[in-house]
Amino acid sequence: MSGSDPRRWLRDARRAIARLPALRLSRIPDAPALPVRDPWPGDAARGARFLKGEFENLGVVIPLRPGGWSDTGAPEILRSAVHGFGWLRDLRALGTPAALLRARALVGDWIAAAPSERLVDRPDVVGARIAAWLSHYDFIAASGDDAFRQKLMGRLVTDARSLAAALPTEELDVRALTALKGLVAAAVALPDHAAFLTRALRFLPQEIARQVLPDGCHAERSPAAQLAALQELAEIRSMLQAAQVQLPPSLSQAIERMGPGLRLFRHGDGGLALFNGSKELSPILIESVLSQCPRGGRALSALPEGGFQRLQAGRSALIVDCGAPAAAGIDRFAHAGTLSLELSVGKDRMIVNCGSYPAAGAEWHDAMRSTAAHSTLTIADTNSSELKPNGLGRRPAQVAVQRQEANGAHWLEASHDGWKKPFGAIHRRRLYMAESGEDIRGEDAVEAEQPQPFAVRFHLHPNVSASLQQDGEAVLLRLPTAGGWRLRADGARVSLEESVYLGGPEPRRSEQVVLTGHADGPQQVKWAITKVG
Repeated sequence: MSGSDPRRWLRDARRAIARLPALRLSRIPDAPALPVRDPWPGDAARGARFLKGEFENLGVVIPLRPGGWSDTGAPEILRSAVHGFGWLRDLRALGTPAALLRARALVGDWIAAAPSERLVDRPDVVGARIAAWLSHYDFIAASGDDAFRQKLMGRLVTDARSLAAALPTEELDVRALTALKGLVAAAVALPDHAAFLTRALRFLPQEIARQVLPDGCHAERSPAAQLAALQELAEIRSMLQAAQVQLPPSLSQAIERMGPGLRLFRHGDGGLALFNGSKELSPILIESVLSQCPRGGRALSALPEGGFQRLQAGRSALIVDCGAPAAAGIDRFAHAGTLSLELSVGKDRMIVNCGSYPAAGAEWHDAMRSTAAHSTLTIADTNSSELKPNGLGRRPAQVAVQRQEANGAHWLEASHDGWKKPFGAIHRRRLYMAESGEDIRGEDAVEAEQPQPFAVRFHLHPNVSASLQQDGEAVLLRLPTAGGWRLRADGARVSLEESVYLGGPEPRRSEQVVLTGHADGPQQVKWAITKVG
């Protein structure tokens, strides 16, 4: 209840006052004073679907036609994207007269409909909408009539006033940066409203300090959040530079630190690793975002505060989650995947996590967040972190990691206590990668007073062909371009089971290698992945 939180009550009161017609004393400008540029590539294929009335996002398609703003029946994350208007860049990428007319018709229809659901006025949604409308102003308004442009500018001013009143946001994750981006866009395009810029620059440095860790990893510990935060900060910098505003030192420093962190999360195919709510995403977009950062050499080998390690040798890259989950308040997409790993060889992904499905129902969403959907060890079919609708409950408190390198080879030892409360157990994982990158070995152990049933999973990318060898102790893996590999194990039963891959734009069937520990045997399993031939 807003009455129980004075800060929320004050924020709601400010927003209500900002929307009062009697207080709109200044003249609505005819057009933005300065252009706001959208630097990111759109997707023409998605734009073409839009012309058919289909909005595709996060692997889900929903109908979107004029008049359908408040009754999509879609999950909140999709409705946020709809009302944020980031999809205008897809229609712009399509670039046809029909795309222009559809874009203008949808914006005009939205303004006329004035959707009233609370989500429409959430600060990050307002910020995304302001930035999208201003950065596509020429596309949607330049050839429109005066009445359309006046309604558009009027709604922009109203939204910007409401957004300024709503800061600081209740959302503690990357959405707070989206809200700030919108207010900066309004300040640049509407310079008569100097208070917009003052307010944005007041909160930006403290938001950066809270969200960007010293090593450059975003506090959500998600490759997708890393990309999104870097996008928002790069846009904010570009807008401030266009308006010839002195940049806060923390802004440039954050962008400089986050670029190498984003590179750590990239596989050889240019896409992102699948940790904590991430998908592969577009390599073109990722490259475009990285072009806004100082150019560096190879990706970082570690994000100490973020808790990720990258072992790279030859053509192989092994990315491991060796950190405690994100803190409460920024863990809405956090997975129970502590100590999970992903392995790629050249442009071929071999070992993966299952990905994410945040736009699906709760059952699918939680299935992808579970420990069993990750390439790591699971005890008694129990998650290493407790899954809750908006984050995590019980979780690892201690995650330790040690790393050594010599003559191009890598050793990594990590452990976590996520199962200490239910089972009194510690999971310890040891990894080795040879200098060639063609010999990768591991050991997974459960340290507990009472033996525990456990399984170690290696989810395979759908492009990997797998066959169980006759002796039942190894699986032969064939990659599209990186040839044959063998995964063998000692101390466990080896099986090949069905899996699902949600790292791309749509679900795909895949397989997983499962190493099942013997109930009366040692609480450890040794495994190796080696190149064949």
